[in-house]
Amino acid sequence: MRINHEQIREEIVQIGREMLNSSLVVGTWGNISARVPGKNYIAITPSGVDYNCIDASGIVVMDMEGNIIEGDMKPSIEFGLHLAIYNNREDVNAIVHTHSTYCTAMAIARKPIPGACEDLVQIVGGDVRVSTYALPGTLELGDNTVKALKDRNAVILANHGCLGAGKNLRETLKIVNVVEKSAKATIFAQLMGGVVELSKEDIDIMRDFYLNKYGQ
Repeated sequence: MRINHEQIREEIVQIGREMLNSSLVVGTWGNISARVPGKNYIAITPSGVDYNCIDASGIVVMDMEGNIIEGDMKPSIEFGLHLAIYNNREDVNAIVHTHSTYCTAMAIARKPIPGACEDLVQIVGGDVRVSTYALPGTLELGDNTVKALKDRNAVILANHGCLGAGKNLRETLKIVNVVEKSAKATIFAQLMGGVVELSKEDIDIMRDFYLNKYGQ
């Protein structure tokens, strides 16, 4: 079934409400985007609007240079971050950026989430690295995030939050939920004496299983 840009905008609205209801964000922070199938465009949430108040017409459509194609609202301040990822990762079709509690704890401590949870390494590809700090909305933030996201589907943004990047919006929401759960489990494990990380060989086997055998 062909997906048009109006369907993508509707799905972004739905994902935003689910993200808010799951406490992955508070207030108007965080942002969501997706590629528009068949076009060299992305659709992205507007800046500073409550997720319960956004409708499909409020989702901004932009080209890959950051020019607005459709929509009357200002796009998220982080549109440059999203474009940097899309322009460097052909495998990424959707991005969900959260400010969830436990990921934010890792972000302000500037601690990576180790590759210790099986579901985490399957869906992310290994540990979740911390990007070098840069101010919100800057080109540096995009560059630093792309580097830390290499060969991964999630990254911790230093002093900021979490970003998931996946093949579609639904999978990407699942990624940030798994990363948040893993951040929480990591903090609890540290209280119990420490984290036991999985070997690279085991991580590679589980990642291959997720990509090529898991699911229907």
